Formats: sequence, C-alpha cells, structure tokens
Amino acid sequence: MKTLTAVIASSLILLLSGCNTVKGAGQDIQKVGEKIEDAAKKKQ
Repeated sequence: MKTLTAVIASSLILLLSGCNTVKGAGQDIQKVGEKIEDAAKKKQ
C-alpha cells in the first residue's frame, strides 16, 4: 500500500509540473505571436 501511494504521489507531481511547463510554453508562443503581429502592423 505504501508503494502504491508513493507511485501515485510521484505521478501526480510529474503531471502537475508538466502542466506548468505547457502553460509557460503557451505563454511564450503567445508573446512571439504578438511580436510578429506588431511587426506586421508597423510594415503597413
């Protein structure tokens, strides 16, 4: 039972840290998109 609890806890920690990574990557991509949009507006 202790082993099962440890495995579940470890999996949960990895899952939650993965969500933060994906969220951060999404924010970075959004910022790049905004920069490209601004550059396109300046060219016009």
